[in-house]
Amino acid sequence: MSWLRSVLRCLVELLVLPATILCYAGLWDPLYKRFFPHLMCSFVADINRRMAKVKKELFDELPAFAASTPTAAPLNVLEVGCGTGANFPFYPWGCKVTGLDPNPNFERFLRRSVADSGHVELESFVVGSAEDMRQVASGSMDAVVCTLVLCSVPDIDRALSEILRVLKPGGGFFFIEHVAAAKTGWLHFFQHVVQPAWRYFGDGCSLTCDTEAHLEKAKFSKLHLKHISEPMAFRLINDHVVGYGTK
Repeated sequence: MSWLRSVLRCLVELLVLPATILCYAGLWDPLYKRFFPHLMCSFVADINRRMAKVKKELFDELPAFAASTPTAAPLNVLEVGCGTGANFPFYPWGCKVTGLDPNPNFERFLRRSVADSGHVELESFVVGSAEDMRQVASGSMDAVVCTLVLCSVPDIDRALSEILRVLKPGGGFFFIEHVAAAKTGWLHFFQHVVQPAWRYFGDGCSLTCDTEAHLEKAKFSKLHLKHISEPMAFRLINDHVVGYGTK
């Protein structure tokens, strides 16, 4: 079966050859960065509808990580790969959010989400990658949030190290990340087949990333993680790991 997967994957690579050429010519990324925020806007409502219960249950745990601050102090949240601000409706009232994303074209969509939510404050929007958050001070955040982002991070271990650096002692890292399907099923087979195309049209997303393994070896003092399967618009990303880690 592996030979069939390899053959089909090669065919997909041929189909996306124009995108590969544009990428090596340095033309794909600037074009896609302008288009991708509009694409995400069209999916946000559907994702939030399908994941509403999961997000609410997870982010209901956020206020507990502000317990060590004075009563009047707001919860300081860093969202890595904040995109259009899809998580804002689920954040606690009064929290201050710093949004970090490598794509500057998301900023106007993010500010629109803040205005629509009305209950969170955007502290700042930072253009940067998960692996290099030098603009964010060490030990400055009560919580860090990352949803459907680590799949597109080239160096997940370095990103998790940066997340631990910016968290206050006892701070929490909250995540919802899609993961590779079970190796025995056809879904895993097709994830490998379509990956050459998916990485271009999914903003660098890897369908076959073993995110759970990276989370488990990161230096969290506690890790609360569970597996869920949610019927997404694309079946290729039905399987997720959800939870939070404590610094």
